[in-house]
Amino acid sequence: MTERSQRSADPADHVDSVDSATQAFVAHRNLLFTVAYEMLGSAADAEDVLQETWLRWVNVDLGTVREERAYLVRIVTRQALDRLRALGRRKESYVGPWLPEPLLTAPDVAEDVELAESVSMAMLLVLETLQPTERAVFVLREVFDLGYDEIAEAVDKSPSAVRQIAYRARAHVAARRPRGSASPAETRAALQAFQRAVETGELQSLLDVLAPDVVALSDGGGVRHALLRPVVGIDNVARLLAAGWWKRDAERSVELVQINGGPGLLIRVDGEIDGVVAVRVENGYVSGAYHVRNPEKLSRVERETAVTR
Repeated sequence: MTERSQRSADPADHVDSVDSATQAFVAHRNLLFTVAYEMLGSAADAEDVLQETWLRWVNVDLGTVREERAYLVRIVTRQALDRLRALGRRKESYVGPWLPEPLLTAPDVAEDVELAESVSMAMLLVLETLQPTERAVFVLREVFDLGYDEIAEAVDKSPSAVRQIAYRARAHVAARRPRGSASPAETRAALQAFQRAVETGELQSLLDVLAPDVVALSDGGGVRHALLRPVVGIDNVARLLAAGWWKRDAERSVELVQINGGPGLLIRVDGEIDGVVAVRVENGYVSGAYHVRNPEKLSRVERETAVTR
């Protein structure tokens, strides 16, 4: 990357340059946020990365930039990789299971099937099992369709090394992604069964859509009551549901909303947001249930966040 070695003596030239940089950054901002979010699983950290990207971008000599989108993606990838490595150390001391920060997304995100899958809770959890560079290469290649040469510049590897990393990452993800496709209607039906269980206490319709090996995870961040470890298997999850964590002296409402590109539940207690539930559905059955209660992760479910590619 080439930065300006000196400022123009003419203040007007500097203003024009900053304006041009701003226009380019704004034009690609949603894309850059999506790249950072898919690499980090955290909207708050993605926003920090965008701020760092802007500070570097505003000092770039635009006359040396052949393609602004690729250049910006390169900067945001490098900043996200640095942040991802730091996050790994923070997660080691996290209280209970760590889940991605949920986003309230627009309904049209679901129309782009590949984008919707890439930002889903289930896929973000799969990406968590990759090494940082593998995650960056997978996201840039499989989601955003960048060429190997472009990715090589972003991750400081040779194109041949990037090809090997991409192959390894694809195989890793393929072994862990949902084994059967689920339509939005199937996912919505599963969540509606959950909604009925919360609102009425009637569990059978929910138990009917749970897979035998279903896994339930909840993230309270050590601030809110949550499971300290995954609950695995339909019998164990059924006992958890029968305990009725929602049966408390509070006014509880459940709303079906669009979370991370697919249907999800927004839960309020006494009018305040209490948590979000997303599910992983395979062959019509819920194989994963993800309940986020950490207050620090719930700010993005009050307003839509734009994701794109």
